[in-house]
Amino acid sequence: MSEAESGAADAVSTSAYSSPAKSLGDPGITPLSPSHIGKDSDADDAVEQLFLVVVAIDFGTTSSGYAYSFTKEPECIHVMRRWEGGDPGVSNQKTPTTILLTPERKFHSFGYAARDFYHDLDPTESKHWLYFEKFKMKLHTTGNLTMETDLTAANGKKVKALEIFAYALQFFKEQALKELSDQGGSDFENTEVRWVITVPAIWKQPAKQFMRQAAYKAGMASPENPEQLIIALEPEAASIYCRKLRLHQMIELSSRAPVNGYSPSDTIGTGFTQAKEHVRHKRQSRTFMVENVIGEIWSELEEGDRYIVVDSGGGTVDMTVHQIRLPEGHLKELYKATGGPYGSLGVDYEFEKLLCKIFGEDFIEQFKIKRPAAWVDLMIAFESRKRAAAPDRTNPLNITLPFSFIDYYKKFRGHSVEHALRKSNVDFVKWSSQGMLRMSPDAMNALFKPTIDQIVQHLSEVFDKPEVTNVKFLFLVGGFAESPLLQQAVQSAFGSRCRVIIPQDVGLTILKGAVLFGLDPAVIKVRRSPLTYGVGVLNRFVEGKHPPEKLLVKDGTRWCTDVFDKFISADQSVALGETVTRSYTPAKPSQLVIVINIYSSEQDNVGFITEAGVKKCGTLRLDLTGTDASVPNRREIKTLMQFGDTEIKAMAIDVATSKSVKVGIDFLNY
Repeated sequence: MSEAESGAADAVSTSAYSSPAKSLGDPGITPLSPSHIGKDSDADDAVEQLFLVVVAIDFGTTSSGYAYSFTKEPECIHVMRRWEGGDPGVSNQKTPTTILLTPERKFHSFGYAARDFYHDLDPTESKHWLYFEKFKMKLHTTGNLTMETDLTAANGKKVKALEIFAYALQFFKEQALKELSDQGGSDFENTEVRWVITVPAIWKQPAKQFMRQAAYKAGMASPENPEQLIIALEPEAASIYCRKLRLHQMIELSSRAPVNGYSPSDTIGTGFTQAKEHVRHKRQSRTFMVENVIGEIWSELEEGDRYIVVDSGGGTVDMTVHQIRLPEGHLKELYKATGGPYGSLGVDYEFEKLLCKIFGEDFIEQFKIKRPAAWVDLMIAFESRKRAAAPDRTNPLNITLPFSFIDYYKKFRGHSVEHALRKSNVDFVKWSSQGMLRMSPDAMNALFKPTIDQIVQHLSEVFDKPEVTNVKFLFLVGGFAESPLLQQAVQSAFGSRCRVIIPQDVGLTILKGAVLFGLDPAVIKVRRSPLTYGVGVLNRFVEGKHPPEKLLVKDGTRWCTDVFDKFISADQSVALGETVTRSYTPAKPSQLVIVINIYSSEQDNVGFITEAGVKKCGTLRLDLTGTDASVPNRREIKTLMQFGDTEIKAMAIDVATSKSVKVGIDFLNY
């Protein structure tokens, strides 16, 4: 290793990196995450000096929050201060993921504050304000996500998604820094914080990069200092936290329950009320102790045991299968993360479909545009009733209709809401004289059914995979895991195969796990690649092996074009810090930039980049400016790529001079 290179490496204190890449530091490239595991005391110091505190932001589809821990006392996790404003029937440490911009498109407020302010505006005024909710799903559903992708506000106006995400992250950044400053009595600098942002594991690379760009825009980290921000995968974070659980911190959905549903005295109901009481007492402190020991549940786990974490949130349900490696309790991913858009939003969508059936789709569409604040109110009223749904419920659920709904409907149709209900022949929804929709428990349960069926179906498919045999535990986490209907469905479908366990403060599991991940990002040692990645190259043409239409003759040499050079296969296991190395040569000595297209596929065996299912997904850009041009004519640039982290990373070296080359890997702007 030449002097120049070791000098570059020292600039980012290589001592803090976990092993395989000890010698490959480079300030221009996101290095391997510093790790707490280093045996030498030197490694620990490096992390301590770098960041005083780790702040994790759980940016959810329906609700968001942050938590933090000081690197000097990693066993204490502090959950953010209580939010002003809250909903009846919804006790929450998190705040709704809602954002309000002024008519001039400037940030106004976030969370309950945004919702309440928007709600209190006069309808003539509110239509000029831009209100956004549940916008995170856009990153999952947009096929060709770019920095230019738009989001639509409640009033139908469009704003760049990047701006909205950056505003939201900036809001959390300021809240967290303010809380840290108030606590410490002096101003807390952003440079002292390592930020962790959670995303669903099933998100593709562009969506992860989009989050990173939004965080840079919010001033949390920068392209020059990328390692200040870590992207954490939601079910992984949950898994890291579940490892630490003590028995009193979880509820096991017992298999003692009667088969055809829970008797009211059984675990689900009572366990949760006790748990809630327990949590309420501790609410004042907001600090959770994470024992440094491995939780009791793990004392039952032996080397090689497997468990599955199902993270069911507002937008997506995401699952990962982990295997424990003792004695350190490191984790190894056994099957690539899977899931889909089966979050609790699906229940809201079914409710909306029901309203369309009763009142007509044309009316509901108009109402949403003309009275957006009242529509938000109606969905809030539904939310608290949705949380009251339970398998053994017998009394009806009442949903208050906003006055403007009743009023606008009469103007729109010329008859009353009550008349519409009578004539709709939806017999399980009645009108009550107090101005409410009265739903039978069966009607409410029917709204959950499509979403819960999809989750159970998806889980069954995962359980049938050979890698997923002998799973000991299933941890059900995320906000939707609070639903007794989902708990019962999962327990009755899989209770005979493994133990189904719910951490107590289930909505905060990911947040706490994300803090632990920020303190020690090297805890997950082996992951699975979700896709096959590679590049297109020219190979020497071989008669009989290569198709004739791929033949290219150049300077008398016969080449085969479009050959897929595979870096890594879908579902291949890859260790943290493991690199894939390739060398590239500029076509002409004077060339200063090499741009290489990256292709991906869900298939394992890919021969050519032109095959069905192979998509161009990004670019690798090597910037040769500033490297010494007086080197031999044929320069070789050695590129090292890492697929074992939560994001794909790259670095490059000019072989002749051993100097590092600036490299960018881009899945958004290509």
